[in-house]
Amino acid sequence: MNLDRRRRFPVLLIVFVPLAPVGCTGPNVTTGGASSGLTCVDDSSDCIAKRQRTLRHLVDDHDRAWLRAPAPPEAYASGVRLFALKSKKKELSCEELAHGKNEADRAPGVLRGANNLTPAQVSRGMMLATEVSRELGAEMKRRCRRG
Repeated sequence: MNLDRRRRFPVLLIVFVPLAPVGCTGPNVTTGGASSGLTCVDDSSDCIAKRQRTLRHLVDDHDRAWLRAPAPPEAYASGVRLFALKSKKKELSCEELAHGKNEADRAPGVLRGANNLTPAQVSRGMMLATEVSRELGAEMKRRCRRG
């Protein structure tokens, strides 16, 4: 039985490997890894799966190093970073909430300046950024002291 599987394995590689790159191709994709969904903005099933994996990775990252990492416009258009901020808001420190809110507040300007996104992608990203900014602001007001 193992021998039969080994004989079929090369055939499966020939059939499936050429299909692997199809989906999120072009300049808006980082090369693999947990962050590949940040910049994958089309609605193909491959991009959707990449965004879901990346969101899970960000939400599960306990040190939240991604929070301080710079983000390209596609990261806002994909919604991954903004959804991660929204999902983690109750766990974020007051400093992290402020950083996240500032990022969400800046996202519409970053999106408007991107020339490789469609108007629909920009619009969706801007609406999500506004919603996330409002939610993070409310969380800050609820539990963070000022001044």
